[in-house]
Amino acid sequence: MQTTADRMTHLAPHFFASLSARIRSLQAAGRDIIRLDEGAPDLPPAPHIIEALVHSARQPNTHSYQPHIGPDALRRAWADYYIREYGVELDPNTEIVPLLGSKEGIFHLSQAYVNPGDIVLVPDPGYITYTRGALFAGGEVYSMPLRRENGYLPDLRAIPMEVLRRARLMWLNYPNNPTAATASREFFAQAVALALEHGFLLCHDAAYMQVAFDGERPPSLLETPGAKGVAVEFNTLSKSHNMAGWRSGALLGNAQVTRALFTLKTNADSGHFLPIWEASIAALTGDQTWLKARNEVYRQRRDRVIEGLRASDFIVETPRASLYVWAALPENWSSMDFAAALLENTGVSVTPGTVFGRGGEGYVRISLTAPLERVDEAMRRIHGWMMGKDKE
Repeated sequence: MQTTADRMTHLAPHFFASLSARIRSLQAAGRDIIRLDEGAPDLPPAPHIIEALVHSARQPNTHSYQPHIGPDALRRAWADYYIREYGVELDPNTEIVPLLGSKEGIFHLSQAYVNPGDIVLVPDPGYITYTRGALFAGGEVYSMPLRRENGYLPDLRAIPMEVLRRARLMWLNYPNNPTAATASREFFAQAVALALEHGFLLCHDAAYMQVAFDGERPPSLLETPGAKGVAVEFNTLSKSHNMAGWRSGALLGNAQVTRALFTLKTNADSGHFLPIWEASIAALTGDQTWLKARNEVYRQRRDRVIEGLRASDFIVETPRASLYVWAALPENWSSMDFAAALLENTGVSVTPGTVFGRGGEGYVRISLTAPLERVDEAMRRIHGWMMGKDKE
């Protein structure tokens, strides 16, 4: 049997693959499992988006291969969306590349830009694909701690000069997964200034900008003056428009970077299904008012989670954006042990903080992706278990 390439040593099956297998086993044994782990929206897209997909799929000429660059109308839709939502002007022909969801673009960008030995600056805790993509390309990961006392923003001034000199990429992600923190325009301006000074590429994963509450309006990194000279932004309809399984996103910003990723993609995939792209156009250009009602559903769930966790002695802040609540554990547990024990004892599944890096130890991430009655039941189960443990 042939051994795999050395680069495969940096890869392991994703945490959620093994978690899902365990949950299936429990369900087969008759257990009722409430999943608050994955950040997969449980609500559907708006009807006009689904209708656009169905209409296009019924046409006889929409089932062949499509250009990697996507329809002109799709790139114009992304450009119009950014003008409308963020005041950012983008050239649809040079500054936008459609993606099969943002995850593949995030992973592939490291393959396009990172050489062996290059340093990639990665938030800790953070989305694991930033790290996996860098290691797969032969890069070295430098972790930027996200600490509660700093609002879960990396301390850019604390990065050593020798690291900045060798840095190739910096990853940012706001609203943040897993901490649910938001970033200010002032912070983005600092990050852009640092990238300009040291010549690294600044990459912003902007998956959650349209999931916000309490008047929060998360900015785009590309709003920052000078950003397009050193930065790109990954956006996706997965979370913003409840289209996670549709795999429709885009890379936007610096024309040189979008061209490089486009070149890689022409060698790595064969484009997307045209009806999904046409439904994406409908999502970007059609009625957006339904998102306000959708976000109100998430807000109600958030409030119930916060109330339930605090009653069970968790330390938790109220997030103003994203699909998550980031909760500090009330006892001296490891994150992995706590999540496993919670699942076995209550049937409630949450994500251990260490799935996102060593900086996630002592925390769990709870997703707002179950109906309110299931959220309430999960909080009751957690409270009963936690209070019962106190009496042991």
